Order: sequence, then structure tokens, then C-alpha cells
Amino acid sequence: MKVDVIKQIGAVTRQVRSSERDGKPAQVVVASRTYSTTPDDLWNTITDPERLRRWFSPVSGELRLGGRYQIEGNASGTITACEPQKSFALTWEYGGDTSWLAVRLTPVANDRTRLDLEHTQIPGDHWKKYGAGATGVGWDLTLLGLDQFTTEGRTVDPIAWPASDEGKDYMRRASDDWARAAIASGANEAEARGQAARTSAFYTGETTPDAH
Repeated sequence: MKVDVIKQIGAVTRQVRSSERDGKPAQVVVASRTYSTTPDDLWNTITDPERLRRWFSPVSGELRLGGRYQIEGNASGTITACEPQKSFALTWEYGGDTSWLAVRLTPVANDRTRLDLEHTQIPGDHWKKYGAGATGVGWDLTLLGLDQFTTEGRTVDPIAWPASDEGKDYMRRASDDWARAAIASGANEAEARGQAARTSAFYTGETTPDAH
């Protein structure tokens, strides 16, 4: 399945901003993209378990306000807010750490819908090493899959495509864009570009001189 890498990279708006969570300094990774479908359809695509397994991953649990969810082989957590067809928020619990995810849908002209995703985390060693891209590139892949599903009813192979030359090019470009977003937010340029190099190496399986 051929992907227009440049077009897909350019379709996402990326931001990094400082915030606070539970009285601690936090970093927020923000990814936004507009989809050629209605808010109702996009909502169903990102919340219905049968549709989720077709483009994202199997998700189980009680998918309601206050319920617990589990993404197969990935994060689990609690749904902390939900306004159907408009927004939801949840805890993102993985590897012993907790972060916070919020998704908002906004209708735009001609039956199109803007999706804004915000992932808030308390920065630690992982953030210091990889920066915003460690989280951001993963969401880039997700938003790409969502676009392909909403437009074509299918998506790239989640295992084979990231390992392809095209997939690696996409992830490198996304990582570089997250570095630019971090620099725009006030991050040290040299540190942000070093983090991007390590993030690209992590996602592509390649190495950098200071990757370990």
C-alpha cells in the first residue's frame, strides 16, 4: 500500500507546550489533523471496538465514563471524561508510568472533522533522552492509520510498513518535525535535535553514536 509520505507528514500540526499536572511540571504533546468525514463517523471510528481493531488495535474493557480499558499489548487506564461525538479523556498507564490523553473533535466545513490529541506527561529520563518525538511519532503513525481507514477502509500493515524504507522515511520526518515543534516551544535546539536522532534510531532500528 503506497503512502504519500510528504503529504501525510504535512497533514499533521504538531505542538509542544509546558504545563502542570498534579502540582508538577509537565510537557504536552499536541497533534492535530483534519479528516474527510463527519464528527459522528469519526467518533465511532475511534471509540467502537469493532472498528478500532480494524485500524488501530483490539481494545477491551468498559468503554464508558469511569470504565477501565486495555489496548492489546499496549496501555491501559481509566476513562476520566466523555462527551459523545465531541471529546474524551483518559489515563494512559504503561510500563509503570501514568500519563494523560485527551481527544477532541471539532466539525469544520464540508463534512470534515478536526481531531486534536493532547498527551500530557511528567518528564523523566525517557523524555530527557528522546523528547517529544518518543510519544509524538507513535501518534503520527496512529493518525496516519486513521486517515487511511476513513478514506480507503483499510490501513498499512502495522508491522511490515514501519519496517519498510517508506515507513522509516515517514518516522524520521515525523521525528524531525517534533524536534522543530519542541524548539519552537523554547527547547534547546541542540538537545532537541539530539533527541530526534535518538527517537528516529529507536523507531527505525538504526543506531546513532549516542543512542544508548
